[in-house]
Amino acid sequence: MNVLIVGGAGYIGGYLTDYLSTHNVLVYDNLLYENMYLKDVPFRFGDVRDTDNLSSTIKEFQPDAIVWLAAIVGDGACQVNPTLTSDVNYESVKWICDNYSGKIIFTSTCSVYGINNDLIDESATPNPLSIYASTKLKAEQYLLKNCDDCLIFRLGTLYGLGDMHSRIRLDLVANVLTLRATQGEPLSIFGGDQWRPLLHVRDVSVAIKHGLENNINGLFNLHGQNHTIKNLAEIVVEIVAPDGIINYINMSFEDLRNYRVTSDRFRGTGWFPQNSLEDGVTRLSKVIAEKRIKNTDNALFSNEKFLQEKDLG
Repeated sequence: MNVLIVGGAGYIGGYLTDYLSTHNVLVYDNLLYENMYLKDVPFRFGDVRDTDNLSSTIKEFQPDAIVWLAAIVGDGACQVNPTLTSDVNYESVKWICDNYSGKIIFTSTCSVYGINNDLIDESATPNPLSIYASTKLKAEQYLLKNCDDCLIFRLGTLYGLGDMHSRIRLDLVANVLTLRATQGEPLSIFGGDQWRPLLHVRDVSVAIKHGLENNINGLFNLHGQNHTIKNLAEIVVEIVAPDGIINYINMSFEDLRNYRVTSDRFRGTGWFPQNSLEDGVTRLSKVIAEKRIKNTDNALFSNEKFLQEKDLG
């Protein structure tokens, strides 16, 4: 099977290219966060806004399926340049839907739920609170209406290590807490009762391959476990720094999202997460403790900070 992974040099795509190695894979990416791509995988440099390049790539490669990972990801990162966010997160998805007739696998986000105090499935009414969530929801809706063969995942909050080639994200809540605990810093938790559906980055690849090889279509939540931020911090400290300090601050944080989901619908197809939170925290902590990341304060590891420093023209 020919599989084109658009945005395949990123956080999710790193492990996905390994996990789909039994298929004929081509990565299409503009290397926004990278200076090079040395992974031994067929590669085409390109931006999703360059539709001529993308169109010629599709004609030459003739993919049986396109996995669309390309996006500006995160509330803060999307606020840096709302026009770019709309172009990448919605307009490019609309274009691929209108110009490609094969299977599209699209990664959306559980952030579309915004605030919801119930345990929710895919029928819950979306309540996007950010440009990130609203552009992802808009892209979802266009695909569902106009694409006959699409699989859409509303991803939980990612964490963990993918492969060892791709950029690590240190701006995700579980990864941030792991970083600080490993470095001996106290953890400051604002409120802490907010729920997040957590998902190991490698389990996204497991789900994509499962959906691809079993020809599954539709809209699905995807997560491993629901945790409150407070509970997550306690787990991280227990694993990484049993004597660590957690400071609970009784004030609301600017991120108002609060949601916990069920992924029973996709689990019913035979998919189950293969990576535990405990293993994910342990592996990331080991990489940090061994100084395999030279400068964890580098803006490269944060989508928002990096895009604030970069010319996005």
